[in-house]
Amino acid sequence: MKMIIAIVQDKDSNILSNEFIEANIRATKLSSTGGFLRSGNTTFLIGIEDERIEEVLSLIKKTSHTRGQFMTPQVNMDVSMDASAAYPVEVQVGGATVFVLPIEQFHQF
Repeated sequence: MKMIIAIVQDKDSNILSNEFIEANIRATKLSSTGGFLRSGNTTFLIGIEDERIEEVLSLIKKTSHTRGQFMTPQVNMDVSMDASAAYPVEVQVGGATVFVLPIEQFHQF
């Protein structure tokens, strides 16, 4: 048995959650916040049998997409600052960060 921790962007979480329901995959859904853009994420905790790991990973890959997003860099009051630093820049966000961990025991009460 494995524990899959999948962190996905909020925009993709409802679609992924519906895919899990259709595939009869139980997942705990937690709200989380990303550190880089401080944007909303969803973290899924999934306890799954070893033979279904690839199925879960393919659902995550299918529903979690990267996309471009513009962000404005924080203003630094340094006098040597380049004038172009205040303009928005495009960064890649989204996709999924997934951890697969071994589980020694599983109990459901």
